[in-house]
Amino acid sequence: MCDLPLFAWMRNSILQSNLKAKMGYRLPRLVNLITVFGLLLTPHSLLAVTPKTIPHSVIPATKTTRLEIHIRRRQVTVYHGNIPAKTYPIAVGRQGWETPVGNFRVAQMLKNPTWIHPFTGKEIPGGDPENPLGHYWIGFWTDGRNWIGFHGTTNPESVGKSASHGCIRMYSKDVEDLYKQVKLGTIVSVMP
Repeated sequence: MCDLPLFAWMRNSILQSNLKAKMGYRLPRLVNLITVFGLLLTPHSLLAVTPKTIPHSVIPATKTTRLEIHIRRRQVTVYHGNIPAKTYPIAVGRQGWETPVGNFRVAQMLKNPTWIHPFTGKEIPGGDPENPLGHYWIGFWTDGRNWIGFHGTTNPESVGKSASHGCIRMYSKDVEDLYKQVKLGTIVSVMP
């Protein structure tokens, strides 16, 4: 086993995590764990666990790409250095479930994430057409149980509105495009 502090922290965090997060984001398969952390862990340590955020102190900020979310404008802009590269329309958190304002970093990236209903506990597997997260998840905020991030939507009419539980909803093609441009550590600035 590797003695690197990051590896030890990740392994311990994964093994000690709750089995279900309130918002329902889990890593049920090895392929998703590799996507998120870029490391191969032994299969016996991958029992359907909830990932915890990687502390910002161990995620290096990317120097070229950053994201700016403007809640009032309902837009996210991708910057390469100081040059705006692309702007996408988004949905943001509705009243009582506001999207948090501040500076964050991408801490989780998943393809076909499983969604667990926050109130009933019902699971909808990744890739299911009923999964409200769509095919891509880019998590940038967590309190250890709940996650907020970018994802697709089964309700495209909600894009451009305050409609979510705090997450950033995007059209499916847009979140897929965004997923290709960011990586763990990409800075996400959320402004009112």
